[in-house]
Amino acid sequence: MESLMALRALFAVLVGAIVGFEREKHGQDAGIRTYAAVSLGACIFGLVSSHATQNNDTRIAAQIVTGVGFLGAGVIMQNKGRTMGLTTAATLWATASLGLAAAYGMYVLSILGASITFCLLAVHHAPGWHNFGKKKNKNLSEIPPDASLKDSDVD
Repeated sequence: MESLMALRALFAVLVGAIVGFEREKHGQDAGIRTYAAVSLGACIFGLVSSHATQNNDTRIAAQIVTGVGFLGAGVIMQNKGRTMGLTTAATLWATASLGLAAAYGMYVLSILGASITFCLLAVHHAPGWHNFGKKKNKNLSEIPPDASLKDSDVD
């Protein structure tokens, strides 16, 4: 039984590292080690939860969602009206779910989730992506102080 748990933990490290590889390849602060650790931690919490409470208690799994959300909130920063870190926070949260899926033996779901997350991150670096994803927001600091704003001008 513990051998199966150990294999699930190693599998969780692998799927987390796959997502982290994409982030590290593009110079992001959170990379292979961070993503592998988040996935591993979620997996081990899930394994302990399912082993310690034989009645399929899901309270620990629910707290993983909250705890990793808190971790992600610490990654999000604002600088000069620009929000940074949302993608890192979201993918850390998603990676925790991959580890939890591995803990419960849902290998296909975990691989699928890692593949989708990897592709979502990789498409950002595809040619033409920046033109597709541009938002047409008006920066309020560029509007003269005497200009009147209509409700349609502010998002």
